[in-house]
Amino acid sequence: MWYLLGSNNNIMGKIPSFICELHSLNTLDLSENNFNGSIPPCLGNLNSTLSDLNLRQNNLSGGLPEEIFESLRSLDVGHNQLVGKLPRSLDHFSTLEVLNVEGNRINDTFPFWLGSLQKLQVLVLRSNAFHGPIHQASFPQLRIIDISHNHFDGTLPSEYFSKWIAMSSLGTDEDQSSEKYMGGGFGYYSMVLMNKGVELELVRILKIYTAIDFSGNKFEGEIPKSIGLMKELHVLNLSNNAFTGRIPSSLGNLTALESLDVSQNKLSGEIPQELGNLSFLAYMNFSHNQLAGLVPGGNQFRTQPCSSFEDNLELSGSSLEEDCRDIHTPASHQQYETPESEEEDKEVISWIAASIGFVPGISFGFTIGYILVSYKPKWFMNPLGRNNRRRRSTPTH
Repeated sequence: MWYLLGSNNNIMGKIPSFICELHSLNTLDLSENNFNGSIPPCLGNLNSTLSDLNLRQNNLSGGLPEEIFESLRSLDVGHNQLVGKLPRSLDHFSTLEVLNVEGNRINDTFPFWLGSLQKLQVLVLRSNAFHGPIHQASFPQLRIIDISHNHFDGTLPSEYFSKWIAMSSLGTDEDQSSEKYMGGGFGYYSMVLMNKGVELELVRILKIYTAIDFSGNKFEGEIPKSIGLMKELHVLNLSNNAFTGRIPSSLGNLTALESLDVSQNKLSGEIPQELGNLSFLAYMNFSHNQLAGLVPGGNQFRTQPCSSFEDNLELSGSSLEEDCRDIHTPASHQQYETPESEEEDKEVISWIAASIGFVPGISFGFTIGYILVSYKPKWFMNPLGRNNRRRRSTPTH
């Protein structure tokens, strides 16, 4: 079993062809370099052995090869310049657990056909040109899905999440194994995910970690009530869409939920009082909707900043009236000056989470090792200066 690990070395040029002759290669990691050109078709020679392929953060162009790798467990080509559609041959790769194509220029419809993959656990389509409605699929083992910042639209049926079994219960024999993280050995999996309002880079992904991010699309209609079946869900982000109607009270069933963002929609009615009983809900954002009525009185709600409720003209509650007198004023009507230095502070915060776990009894639920890599607020002065790690910009939609 061979491992070729060449990540983060600033290597330029095309992917060398000699790699295609390494017939016992199990893991190939060429991420965070400056490789250009297309993914060489000759990598198909490694069909029978290659299980983990990581080419993220390069300058690769062209499309994904139709004949990729039959034995892949993980495929990560995020943050390149890939175009075209997802190869339909992917639905034949019964071993595939992780598919990450974020930050490219892929123009396709929602790959509902990937629901046939019984082992698929992580699906990341973030920041591409995917479009159209997202048809219902079973996804029996899916635990993390990020389809944010695309052009998906339409409504989601009330029963949309009813067949996502792994997010409803993680009590299978497989989940009780001694291996806590997805992947193994050198083949561990990583990804970037919005969590609690910041970008987290999960250096290793716990098997029990679950997240849904549908933000930054054009979804309409009501939030499906079946979301309440996702009892093992930790992160839910539905922000920046056009959802209408009430926030479903079934969200009160998500007892493991730690981060909830439904901001920048057209939601109306009250915030369900059931959410006040979610003891692990450390971050929430209801801002820029049309919500009304009393804010739930749970302890978690009392600790939220005023910005979590702003621009909802008819929200009320004792804590809002005392501490958040200006939240009902739309941002466009507020008068203030933003110094140039504060404009710089609007850069994205990227946290590197070296160890993320769900710890019962702790309100935050995660154990997080973190490093500030692209943010320098006034209260944090780093004598070493900014970290200059190269980042790809998100494609413009």
